[in-house]
Amino acid sequence: MPSDVLPAAVDAQSPLSPAELGVLRSHVKSDNKVEVGEGVTLLMDIYRTEPTRRRECLYFLAVGHYKLGNYQEAKRYNSLLLEKEPTNIQAQSLNSLIDGAVAKEGYVGLALAGGAATVAGLVLTALLSGRSRR
Repeated sequence: MPSDVLPAAVDAQSPLSPAELGVLRSHVKSDNKVEVGEGVTLLMDIYRTEPTRRRECLYFLAVGHYKLGNYQEAKRYNSLLLEKEPTNIQAQSLNSLIDGAVAKEGYVGLALAGGAATVAGLVLTALLSGRSRR
């Protein structure tokens, strides 16, 4: 492979360029879950392997996980960002969205559990009333 195609060693120690970050941002903000997943995977690789780049990855990792429905992971990355930048308005807003999604997911879960319990009760009642008629 020609050396002009390979990244320079110094690139590993510098922050993402605006163009590189823009590509990752567009992946994470996409409506296509596959692209979001690819963006999250790339960001997680950078986050794990480049400690100096972690700060710039946190928000987009949180957004990507939120869009994928991984609310606990989204909350974790967003909380890490808020620890470093408590006044970050984007992170605060995302925190509200994550909390709302978790609450909604919880309500849906409760409704499904309640519905299942009702159906089970009706089936049991029907079975017991059928036995008592015999």
